[in-house]
Amino acid sequence: MPLFEQHRAHLTRAEAYCRLPPAAFAVVGGIALAVLLGVTVAEVLWRHLLNDSLPWIEDISTMSLTVVVAAAIAYGAGEGAHVCVNLIARLAARRVTRVTDAIARLLGLGVTAMAAYALFVHGSCGLPCGDVTGSLSIPHTPFYYALGASLAAYGCLLASQMLLGFAVWNDEDPNEPVE
Repeated sequence: MPLFEQHRAHLTRAEAYCRLPPAAFAVVGGIALAVLLGVTVAEVLWRHLLNDSLPWIEDISTMSLTVVVAAAIAYGAGEGAHVCVNLIARLAARRVTRVTDAIARLLGLGVTAMAAYALFVHGSCGLPCGDVTGSLSIPHTPFYYALGASLAAYGCLLASQMLLGFAVWNDEDPNEPVE
Protein backbone atom coordinates (compact mmCIF):
# COMPACT_ATOMS: atom_id res chain seq x y z
CA MET A 1 0.00 0.00 0.00
CA PRO A 2 2.94 2.46 0.15
CA LEU A 3 2.26 3.50 -3.44
CA PHE A 4 -1.13 4.90 -2.43
CA GLU A 5 0.19 6.46 0.77
CA GLN A 6 2.77 8.48 -1.20
CA HIS A 7 0.00 9.97 -3.33
CA ARG A 8 -2.50 10.74 -0.56
CA ALA A 9 -2.57 14.48 -1.32
CA HIS A 10 -3.17 13.83 -5.02
CA LEU A 11 -5.92 11.33 -4.25
CA THR A 12 -7.59 13.78 -1.87
CA ARG A 13 -7.50 16.42 -4.59
CA ALA A 14 -8.88 13.90 -7.12
CA GLU A 15 -11.77 13.13 -4.80
CA ALA A 16 -12.46 16.87 -4.46
CA TYR A 17 -12.61 17.11 -8.27
CA CYS A 18 -14.96 14.13 -8.39
CA ARG A 19 -17.32 16.08 -6.13
CA LEU A 20 -17.71 18.90 -8.68
CA PRO A 21 -20.06 17.10 -11.12
CA PRO A 22 -22.51 16.18 -8.33
CA ALA A 23 -22.59 19.85 -7.30
CA ALA A 24 -23.40 20.82 -10.89
CA PHE A 25 -26.09 18.14 -10.97
CA ALA A 26 -27.58 19.70 -7.83
CA VAL A 27 -28.03 23.02 -9.63
CA VAL A 28 -29.52 21.38 -12.73
CA GLY A 29 -31.76 19.21 -10.54
CA GLY A 30 -32.98 22.28 -8.69
CA ILE A 31 -33.92 23.93 -11.97
CA ALA A 32 -35.70 20.76 -13.14
CA LEU A 33 -37.55 20.59 -9.83
CA ALA A 34 -38.69 24.22 -10.27
CA VAL A 35 -39.90 23.38 -13.80
CA LEU A 36 -41.74 20.34 -12.45
CA LEU A 37 -43.35 22.49 -9.75
CA GLY A 38 -44.40 25.17 -12.27
CA VAL A 39 -45.84 22.62 -14.67
CA THR A 40 -47.76 20.90 -11.88
CA VAL A 41 -49.22 24.19 -10.66
CA ALA A 42 -50.20 25.11 -14.23
CA GLU A 43 -51.91 21.73 -14.68
CA VAL A 44 -53.82 22.01 -11.40
CA LEU A 45 -55.01 25.54 -12.21
CA TRP A 46 -55.93 24.56 -15.78
CA ARG A 47 -57.92 21.56 -14.54
CA HIS A 48 -59.60 23.55 -11.77
CA LEU A 49 -60.50 26.60 -13.84
CA LEU A 50 -61.25 25.08 -17.24
CA ASN A 51 -62.01 21.49 -16.28
CA ASP A 52 -59.58 20.32 -18.94
CA SER A 53 -56.12 18.79 -19.04
CA LEU A 54 -53.02 20.16 -20.72
CA PRO A 55 -52.04 17.53 -23.30
CA TRP A 56 -48.27 18.10 -23.01
CA ILE A 57 -48.10 18.05 -19.21
CA GLU A 58 -47.14 14.40 -18.88
CA ASP A 59 -44.19 14.75 -21.27
CA ILE A 60 -42.71 17.77 -19.49
CA SER A 61 -43.34 16.25 -16.05
CA THR A 62 -41.73 12.93 -16.97
CA MET A 63 -38.65 14.49 -18.52
CA SER A 64 -38.25 16.97 -15.64
CA LEU A 65 -38.53 14.13 -13.16
CA THR A 66 -35.86 12.20 -15.07
CA VAL A 67 -33.46 15.12 -14.62
CA VAL A 68 -34.37 15.36 -10.93
CA VAL A 69 -33.60 11.64 -10.47
CA ALA A 70 -30.28 11.96 -12.31
CA ALA A 71 -29.36 14.90 -10.10
CA ALA A 72 -30.41 13.03 -6.96
CA ILE A 73 -28.20 10.06 -7.84
CA ALA A 74 -25.09 12.19 -8.37
CA TYR A 75 -25.71 14.68 -5.57
CA GLY A 76 -26.72 11.98 -3.09
CA ALA A 77 -23.48 10.13 -3.85
CA GLY A 78 -21.42 13.26 -3.29
CA GLU A 79 -23.11 13.99 0.02
CA GLY A 80 -23.24 10.40 1.24
CA ALA A 81 -27.02 10.57 1.35
CA HIS A 82 -27.76 7.12 -0.08
CA VAL A 83 -29.08 4.46 2.27
CA CYS A 84 -26.29 2.69 4.09
CA VAL A 85 -26.58 0.00 6.76
CA ASN A 86 -23.34 -0.54 8.64
CA LEU A 87 -23.97 -3.90 10.27
CA ILE A 88 -20.45 -5.14 9.63
CA ALA A 89 -18.95 -2.11 11.38
CA ARG A 90 -20.81 -3.05 14.58
CA LEU A 91 -19.53 -6.61 14.55
CA ALA A 92 -16.04 -6.43 13.08
CA ALA A 93 -12.84 -4.47 13.60
CA ARG A 94 -11.76 -1.66 11.29
CA ARG A 95 -9.35 -4.01 9.51
CA VAL A 96 -12.32 -6.04 8.30
CA THR A 97 -14.45 -3.05 7.33
CA ARG A 98 -11.61 -1.60 5.28
CA VAL A 99 -11.70 -4.73 3.15
CA THR A 100 -15.50 -4.81 2.93
CA ASP A 101 -15.58 -1.08 2.06
CA ALA A 102 -13.12 -1.65 -0.78
CA ILE A 103 -15.15 -4.62 -2.07
CA ALA A 104 -18.42 -2.67 -1.85
CA ARG A 105 -16.93 0.30 -3.70
CA LEU A 106 -15.43 -1.96 -6.35
CA LEU A 107 -18.81 -3.67 -6.89
CA GLY A 108 -20.55 -0.28 -6.94
CA LEU A 109 -18.05 0.98 -9.47
CA GLY A 110 -18.71 -2.04 -11.69
CA VAL A 111 -22.48 -1.62 -11.49
CA THR A 112 -22.41 2.12 -12.15
CA ALA A 113 -19.98 1.66 -15.06
CA MET A 114 -22.19 -0.99 -16.68
CA ALA A 115 -25.36 1.05 -16.13
CA ALA A 116 -23.77 4.26 -17.46
CA TYR A 117 -22.46 2.40 -20.50
CA ALA A 118 -25.91 0.89 -21.17
CA LEU A 119 -27.57 4.30 -20.85
CA PHE A 120 -25.10 5.91 -23.25
CA VAL A 121 -25.49 3.08 -25.77
CA HIS A 122 -29.29 3.09 -25.60
CA GLY A 123 -29.41 6.88 -25.65
CA SER A 124 -27.20 7.05 -28.72
CA CYS A 125 -29.85 5.25 -30.75
CA GLY A 126 -32.19 8.23 -30.37
CA LEU A 127 -34.83 8.94 -32.97
CA PRO A 128 -34.26 5.85 -35.16
CA CYS A 129 -35.31 3.73 -32.18
CA GLY A 130 -38.42 5.85 -31.66
CA ASP A 131 -37.39 7.04 -28.20
CA VAL A 132 -39.58 10.13 -27.95
CA THR A 133 -42.35 11.26 -25.62
CA GLY A 134 -45.97 10.71 -26.57
CA SER A 135 -47.43 14.13 -27.24
CA LEU A 136 -44.54 16.56 -27.76
CA SER A 137 -42.08 14.07 -29.29
CA ILE A 138 -39.26 15.15 -26.98
CA PRO A 139 -36.26 12.91 -27.78
CA HIS A 140 -35.14 10.73 -24.87
CA THR A 141 -31.45 10.93 -25.88
CA PRO A 142 -30.38 13.86 -23.67
CA PHE A 143 -32.17 12.32 -20.72
CA TYR A 144 -30.42 8.97 -21.20
CA TYR A 145 -27.16 10.90 -21.35
CA ALA A 146 -28.02 12.83 -18.17
CA LEU A 147 -28.70 9.59 -16.31
CA GLY A 148 -25.52 8.04 -17.73
CA ALA A 149 -23.44 11.06 -16.74
CA SER A 150 -24.96 10.95 -13.28
CA LEU A 151 -23.97 7.32 -12.83
CA ALA A 152 -20.52 8.03 -14.28
CA ALA A 153 -20.06 10.83 -11.73
CA TYR A 154 -21.11 8.40 -8.99
CA GLY A 155 -18.61 5.84 -10.30
CA CYS A 156 -15.84 8.46 -10.36
CA LEU A 157 -16.57 9.29 -6.76
CA LEU A 158 -16.57 5.60 -5.77
CA ALA A 159 -13.22 5.08 -7.49
CA SER A 160 -11.64 8.11 -5.83
CA GLN A 161 -12.97 7.05 -2.41
CA MET A 162 -11.64 3.53 -2.90
CA LEU A 163 -8.18 4.78 -3.88
CA LEU A 164 -8.17 7.26 -1.01
CA GLY A 165 -9.18 4.40 1.28
CA PHE A 166 -6.08 2.50 0.16
CA ALA A 167 -3.97 5.59 0.95
CA VAL A 168 -5.22 5.67 4.55
CA TRP A 169 -5.22 1.88 4.91
CA ASN A 170 -2.59 1.82 7.65
CA ASP A 171 -3.88 4.84 9.57
CA GLU A 172 -4.92 4.26 13.14
CA ASP A 173 -8.64 4.11 13.91
CA PRO A 174 -9.29 6.18 17.05
CA ASN A 175 -12.29 3.98 17.96
CA GLU A 176 -10.42 0.70 17.70
CA PRO A 177 -8.89 -0.66 20.92
CA VAL A 178 -5.11 -1.05 21.03
CA GLU A 179 -3.97 -4.67 21.13
